[in-house]
Amino acid sequence: MIRIYILLFFILFSTTSNIFCQTKKDSPRNGEGIHAFLKRHDRTGNEYYDKFIELNKSKLGKDNSLRKGIKYTLPDIKKSSNASSATTTSTDGSKQVNKLFGKKYEEYTIRSNKLKGATFFLSSGHGGPDCGAVGYADGRVLHEDEYAYDITLRLAKALLEEGATVHMIIQDAKDGIRDDKYLSNSDRETCMGTKIPRGQKDRLKQRSDKINSLSKASKDKYKRAAFIHLDSRENKQKQIDVYFYHAGSPDGKRLTKTMRETFDNHYNRHQPNRGYSGTVTARDLYVLSNTSPVGIYAELGNIQNAFDQRRFLDPNNRQALANWMCRGFIKDYENWKKRNK
Repeated sequence: MIRIYILLFFILFSTTSNIFCQTKKDSPRNGEGIHAFLKRHDRTGNEYYDKFIELNKSKLGKDNSLRKGIKYTLPDIKKSSNASSATTTSTDGSKQVNKLFGKKYEEYTIRSNKLKGATFFLSSGHGGPDCGAVGYADGRVLHEDEYAYDITLRLAKALLEEGATVHMIIQDAKDGIRDDKYLSNSDRETCMGTKIPRGQKDRLKQRSDKINSLSKASKDKYKRAAFIHLDSRENKQKQIDVYFYHAGSPDGKRLTKTMRETFDNHYNRHQPNRGYSGTVTARDLYVLSNTSPVGIYAELGNIQNAFDQRRFLDPNNRQALANWMCRGFIKDYENWKKRNK
């Protein structure tokens, strides 16, 4: 009888230990942000970051800062190490997973270390209560935020496959990468889990503050922010090429110039008789002027123009835009490393 009680005690103790070890709490060290805190506990990537915010929202300070002396709940570690999304740099061909990309595309392979040591903050235009520019094709309504988001997701995946760390600032929990011609509209988008406000300045400040917070926590020296938009012109006949804005800094000017040259080269290769007239301009836009990483603001075409619509209605063209931007970033990173040897 005593043996039975002893056996039951060990079974109960083992079961209880397994239950309690799932929830771990700890306090941050001096100067430690969320990313550094999670990294110290072997929890890296956007998935852990978002879960941490969800678990500890009431305990966080301004801009999701950590408070000294507060014990924070850590997200459970996924059973599979492949669940880590944005910060892995392995090139062994193993599959990585990012749920934001949707079921069809959530698995990806890190193919190279070309962007190892580079961090990107990607913000698709508008979202939530603001659909952005509106166009019409074949009796369908086209919303800027849906197409900008799809292209930004494709860019995020392309950058991750080259070894980069990527933060998707605007997120949709349901819409991953979509291969549809006409993308359904919704207002589900959030700023990394936080509701997007209605006021324009509030929306811009929210995503700028988020980028600055993440940038401050990142130890990478090469950090770039990208803002992806579609233009709208009253003149529907006005066809425009992809063009870029920067905030006026030398690095911003170099980045946008490199991106323009990349697009020019690809158009010359794939459509040699077409020509490319995309421009690079310094402009005092809120998100460029109020974010600490070097930024690029891309306008991908006139959503009102039937010819420009082909650039983003075809999923293959949306992928091409993402691929070309990725190659522009790779070239800019290579140039940056040469200058900073």
